[in-house]
Parts: sequence; C-alpha cells; structure tokens
Amino acid sequence: QVQLVESGGGLVQAGGSLRLSCAASGIIFSINAMGWYRQAPGKQRELVASITSPGSTNYADSVKGRFTMSRDNAKNTVYLQMDSLKPDDTAVYYCKMELQVHVGGPQFAYWGHGTQVTVSS
Repeated sequence: QVQLVESGGGLVQAGGSLRLSCAASGIIFSINAMGWYRQAPGKQRELVASITSPGSTNYADSVKGRFTMSRDNAKNTVYLQMDSLKPDDTAVYYCKMELQVHVGGPQFAYWGHGTQVTVSS
C-alpha cells in the first residue's frame, strides 16, 4: 500500500517562508511526475507546481519566482520551498505522485492528505 505524507505546513507572517515535504512509502517501482496542488476555502483545487522525472519544473504564474519545487528520487520525496509568502497563498497543500508499483505495471496517481498553510497579513 502506497502512502504519501506531507509535512511542513503551519502559520507564517506575510513575507515569510515555509518548506513543504512529501514522502512516499510502500512498494514503489518508479515515480514519474510529481505535483503540488492547493485548495483555498470556497475555491477549486489548483496546480501550484510540477516536476518531471528528469527534473523539469513548471509553476503557476501566481507563484513563479517565489516557490521552488525539487525532488529527491533516492528518498521518494518531493519538496516545495515557499518564499515571500502572501495571504493569498493560504490553503491546504496537497502532493500528488504518478507512480508504478511494479515493473511494467500501470501508472497510478496517488495523493497525500494535505497540510495547512496559513499566511497572516
């Protein structure tokens, strides 16, 4: 059974920084794309950043220049460094990983349970 566990959320003042982590555990053959999403109250879940297996990143316009996503393949872990945080960044942040459990098997998407990020003004 694959599990994704996020950590690193919390309360921070505007202009501050947080670093989110998401670690995958269980039987995993390979992890392909990874993504960080967020959902604010009353809004739809949106993609914040994504990273491919070779390490190419893509960011939402609202976080470009402030957030940095990285991955550690040896640890099955993905990170999101968030700097210059704004109150509009307040949301529950979720990680998503597209992975294969077995060699030659299908690829499935797995989600974490989310971590709350609150930015005060």
